[in-house]
Amino acid sequence: MKLNLVMVATASSLLLFSCVSSKKFKTAQAEIQSLQSKQTQLQGDLNNCNDAKAELGRQKTTLEGDNASLNNKISDLNKQVDFLKANNTSALKQLEDLSVISTSQAESIRKSMENIGAKDAYIQTLQQQMAHKDSLNMALVMNLKGAVGNMDDEDINIKVDKGVVYIDISDKLLFKSGKYEVTSQAKTVLGKVAAVLKNQPDIEFMVEGHTDNVPYVGGGVLADNWDLSVKRATTIVKMLQKQYGLDPAKMAAAGRGEYKPVADNSTKAGKAANRRTRIVILPQLDQFFKLLEPNGNGG
Repeated sequence: MKLNLVMVATASSLLLFSCVSSKKFKTAQAEIQSLQSKQTQLQGDLNNCNDAKAELGRQKTTLEGDNASLNNKISDLNKQVDFLKANNTSALKQLEDLSVISTSQAESIRKSMENIGAKDAYIQTLQQQMAHKDSLNMALVMNLKGAVGNMDDEDINIKVDKGVVYIDISDKLLFKSGKYEVTSQAKTVLGKVAAVLKNQPDIEFMVEGHTDNVPYVGGGVLADNWDLSVKRATTIVKMLQKQYGLDPAKMAAAGRGEYKPVADNSTKAGKAANRRTRIVILPQLDQFFKLLEPNGNGG
């Protein structure tokens, strides 16, 4: 009898120990799976950051190349100016001695030669202004890429092209096919972009609507792709104004219909690329034209 009790007690202990160990094992497994999922997500974010960093690096290299080319041209002009200045005085003196030109004419030529130096300084000022603008554009692109995070580049593309910042957003993020009412997903995307633009109060930009070449057949107040692209642009502008507080005086809306494609409309992928909303950061031409005023360095 005692032996039976001992055996029962032993079996019960082993069963209890097995149940406890099994629960701990399952809990540990769940924790490992959770950590692995977080690791995968973090690795994806890291890859996206590395891709964005590489793209900015390529754009920086291009800008540095352009800057170096401009500096070389300025250096060549400086050499020409120095050469002309070195030979200017002796040449004029020889002309005076030969009575080829009068003293007043020689003085006029001398002033013209001195003005070359002023023009050279003016060119250098323009170069400095261009370099400053390029730096501001790169900072804006980095802020925008940081704000939108790891969104697919096929859906939102931010780039600098010939000194202008472009933000291309796929219509599948903003509108349903043939519609101009924004989707709930659009509010998330536009909210992130608006937060960056709002922190740059001096920036002016234009919202452009683009379509593929499939004719619009929705009827109603819209007649064609022109109307659809314009209506989509004005919808985005109004949302940026009313929901995100951007200054309407700094915005413009435009529709380009199907006439400014970025891809071949003969393919499905090409059509998808052409259906987009583009935000163009407008160059601040007023600041540039100030450099051209007669009382400035332009002479």
